[in-house]
Amino acid sequence: MEPVLKFLKAFFVFSPDSPFIFTGMFFWLFFAAVLAVDSFIYERKKMRSLFLFVVSVFFYYKTSGLFFLLLLFTITMDYNFSKIIARSPKQWLRLLLVSLSVIINLSILAYFKYAYFFTASYNTLFNGSAEVINHLAVFGNGFFGGNTFDVDKIVLPVGVSFYTFQTLSYTLDVYKRRLEPARSLLDFGFYVSFFPQLVAGPIVRASEFLPQLYAPYSLSRKAFGIAVFWILNGLIKKLVIGDYMAVNFIDRVFANPGMYTGFENFMSIMLYSLQVYADFSGYTDIAIGVAGLMGFHLTQNFNSPYKAQNVSDFWRRWHISLSTWLRDYLYIPLGGNKRASVGTFLWLGIIGLIVGVLSWQYYLAFAKIPEYKFADYVLFGCVSLIGVFAPLALLIYAFGFGLDKLKKIVTTDINMMITMLVGGLWHGPSWNFVIWGGLNGLGMVFYRQWKRISPIKENKTWVVRIFSILITFVFISLTRIFFRAADAQKSDVRGQAQELINTPEMKTAKDMINKMWYEFNLQLAPDILAAYWKVFLIFVLGMIIHWLPESWKERYREFFASWPRVLQAVFAVVAVFFTYQFVSGDLQKFIYFQF
Repeated sequence: MEPVLKFLKAFFVFSPDSPFIFTGMFFWLFFAAVLAVDSFIYERKKMRSLFLFVVSVFFYYKTSGLFFLLLLFTITMDYNFSKIIARSPKQWLRLLLVSLSVIINLSILAYFKYAYFFTASYNTLFNGSAEVINHLAVFGNGFFGGNTFDVDKIVLPVGVSFYTFQTLSYTLDVYKRRLEPARSLLDFGFYVSFFPQLVAGPIVRASEFLPQLYAPYSLSRKAFGIAVFWILNGLIKKLVIGDYMAVNFIDRVFANPGMYTGFENFMSIMLYSLQVYADFSGYTDIAIGVAGLMGFHLTQNFNSPYKAQNVSDFWRRWHISLSTWLRDYLYIPLGGNKRASVGTFLWLGIIGLIVGVLSWQYYLAFAKIPEYKFADYVLFGCVSLIGVFAPLALLIYAFGFGLDKLKKIVTTDINMMITMLVGGLWHGPSWNFVIWGGLNGLGMVFYRQWKRISPIKENKTWVVRIFSILITFVFISLTRIFFRAADAQKSDVRGQAQELINTPEMKTAKDMINKMWYEFNLQLAPDILAAYWKVFLIFVLGMIIHWLPESWKERYREFFASWPRVLQAVFAVVAVFFTYQFVSGDLQKFIYFQF
């Protein structure tokens, strides 16, 4: 009896060390039970929505503990605000409520995700001594008595960035009358909390999901087979490709780049590009497959991003739900490629402040460093290039009389740059993410201007296409030095002032850059490739599969879907058995859980 009770406790009680993840046994037991019940009630829409909403909230509880209450608060607030917004003829009330929704949602996100980051930045800039306090923990301790909660630490709720952007898009669409509100709080709650996409996306639009709640249930034989294929595809991506490369090579190098050659550092960055794709798109594939088995369609989130021939094309293919969200709710409202807005100049001021902080930090750091290294100049160049947009734009708008065409060009670049910087900051509270987003923005701006003057026409020859794909892949990978380093070395600054460019994560990025510049040691490459031949073989095979024509991939998906159910089941068992042979040690969490 004791083993049974122990199992039930592990299954039903939240533990931060054993959340529900798609690669774990508990999740598949959970999903099997959900699917079994769903098969009896799928024709009774209200009962089905209630059941799936309850199990989705339970799923989130198993993933993030008591933060499921925060999810319920967000759902209730945005549903009621949107309901009044849709019905009210008073524009001032509609504007007030949509503004409150935006402010409250972004304040929650800022508090849980960016409190330490903003406080440390403030203290550094103004020589302050502000401290971060977990006010919810203080309230909880007062309500329950004792010291149950840690008041000195703010814990980030899993998936808060995803569902915050999801509810914001809903409220804004209702305000702009592009969307009819959900028929009930239950329908809206189900839409927001639907467990396959809740903690790591894709960011699903209400206009795409809500109609599915009211449509007749449909799951054809082909759709069933495709859903099973997506689940197997996602598991293989995550465990065979992503986790294997991470555990056996990538994590080792990022943990201590100084112990490895420049070539090993360079290759770890190239491999990390495939790992983060396999990990994140693997999650999305499983989410699409799990939702598909219940008769729901989730939007595509990746479209072979490493086939991109430029940075702009890459962001049309990578994390599509976030890219389109930033386009529709930030880039276009800022003015897009047509004009500058008040928001444009407001963000320019914020960027100017950021650059000012970083520049001052460089001045302090350079004063202490007897010898500058290559990475210092690289970082200084990155910050300078990002910062040049603010004064340049202001000068053009102040003195550019009669230069309307130039203003339009600069406006597009500025709005694009702002969007990418915000997109970088969305990923995490670190200057590394800001620089990573800024570098991607610079890549997009450079490509736009190069396209205007380039004598080389795109897509004309296979040589040009291959070169464009490779150079884009290398550039995107190199920018991820900052992205991955922010995850490799998490610094808990607790809000105290610090030299922002000398955080552990920034040091990791600088160490890698210096290693590649000073100690590349290409002559050791054959020995390194031989020592890690399995890792590099998986990398090569993964890239080959990735670069296959989309028509080929669609063909073998449909071929699998056409098999008899028995053959599909046998193949699934063999594939799962094969996949889990690659697991070594504890299962790795999905990278985007932290966002």
